[in-house]
Amino acid sequence: MLAQSRALNPECEHVPGDMRGLRLGRTFDAVLVHDAITYMTSESDLRAAIATALVHCRPGGAALFVPDCTRETFTTRTDHGGRDGDGRALRYLEWTWDPDPGDSTYLVDFAYLLREGGDVRALHDRHVCGLFPRARWRALIAEAGFEPRPLPRDPGADLGSEVFLAVRP
Repeated sequence: MLAQSRALNPECEHVPGDMRGLRLGRTFDAVLVHDAITYMTSESDLRAAIATALVHCRPGGAALFVPDCTRETFTTRTDHGGRDGDGRALRYLEWTWDPDPGDSTYLVDFAYLLREGGDVRALHDRHVCGLFPRARWRALIAEAGFEPRPLPRDPGADLGSEVFLAVRP
């Protein structure tokens, strides 16, 4: 992924790391923690990722946390699509579901059909994602030392993601 990003964004600095423990030794006006936060499957992992954002925010700076969903917005769903290329094609089915609503995870299963020439093969890929209630998100953000701030949402907007705004005092 880093090699691909370097090829697409050669002007950007690329630093390998894990959001639970990365320390760059500098601070920023804003930190965006987008959909990768969804892979924090335990409160301790989520707490560590929020702490990483805090140490990288300057005083008065803000962090935005954007998980794919919260316990309140989670829905079982499917998606599908694909693309044809020169002698190759891909079709996929994405199935998001929660086998145990009593725990803090849900699953996203991907089924892929890949065609190269006349050969077709099938692949399966499973992602285990974290699922926490809004109140727990806000509590962990506050425990880390941020001030959680409400973020107005357009009720007509079709936003699947939740957005949490956190300001470093």
